Amino acid sequence: MKYWRQFLHYFISLQLLPALESGEETLLVGGQAVVEGVMMRSPHAWGIAIRKSSGEISTHCEPLVRPSEKHKWLGWPFIRGIATLGQAMRLGFIASKFSLNVGLESIAEEEGGKKLEMGNWAIAGSMIFSIAFFIFMYKFVPLTAANSLKPHWAAMNNNFMFNLVDGLIRIGLFLLFVWGISLFKDIKRIYHYHGAEHKTVFAFEDHGMPTVPQAQEYSTYHPRCGTSFLMTIMLLCIFVYAAFPVQSFWAKFALRVAFLPVIASISYEIIRFSAKHGRSFFALLTKPGLWLQRITTQPPTDDQVECAIIALREAMELEKKNGGELVIA
Repeated sequence: MKYWRQFLHYFISLQLLPALESGEETLLVGGQAVVEGVMMRSPHAWGIAIRKSSGEISTHCEPLVRPSEKHKWLGWPFIRGIATLGQAMRLGFIASKFSLNVGLESIAEEEGGKKLEMGNWAIAGSMIFSIAFFIFMYKFVPLTAANSLKPHWAAMNNNFMFNLVDGLIRIGLFLLFVWGISLFKDIKRIYHYHGAEHKTVFAFEDHGMPTVPQAQEYSTYHPRCGTSFLMTIMLLCIFVYAAFPVQSFWAKFALRVAFLPVIASISYEIIRFSAKHGRSFFALLTKPGLWLQRITTQPPTDDQVECAIIALREAMELEKKNGGELVIA
């Protein structure tokens, strides 16, 4: 039963990846909450710390190369977003897999059973499943619901009104999903680790490598959070889809799938700009995402913040070995 619960937590965390990770090619640090731990990344390394049921913390770190350092054109505006988000998603799946394997190892130690481990082949399957789930839940279902309302509401014949209703249904489904998960105590702990990640990033930006008390002084709401990014995408979708007056159901669905990379790229640029210009018009678009962090981030315990700091230290030590410019305070 414990094994099945561990796999369930893993698959739920995968559906939260876009909301939990900070998908920016940052000059400082970013991170992501996973089951019972935190992954932190610097420009050229990433580290992860997972707390086992025994209280022991399991860590891992690897070097990281930014897409724009492999090919300069991947750093161009509106291209860098897709490249960076692709790397962030891949790293998120790897971090989630590490978290799952640590959890499975803990169960095996407790019960004296055979150690299970998720292999690399499962990452591809998990990615395909998560992408399919995202498209089905946030593209197909809202479109189907809006289309079913069209014969009963004359205003839905207006293209903008149709896409407005479609967008509101999409946002409603997302809000229902992230809120519903918070009702489950074990899953809600991911939101507490999410808060620990944000506090640690804020503290690092002010102090360098922070202590737990220093990190606890900061807010759990961060403008570079994936929650803000995902909410920006959903708001932007309404206006982009409304600009294309296609009529048939499948043409609308194809439009939504085809334009997902374009809208994600534009949203990335908005988030990047608003993070540097907090008083700009574009910063207003990120406000709903910050409000939503009241659900997706929760006040962490000292133990959870400790995990985030250890993950950051793992990344920063490897960063320093690789000749990175960031220095551990």
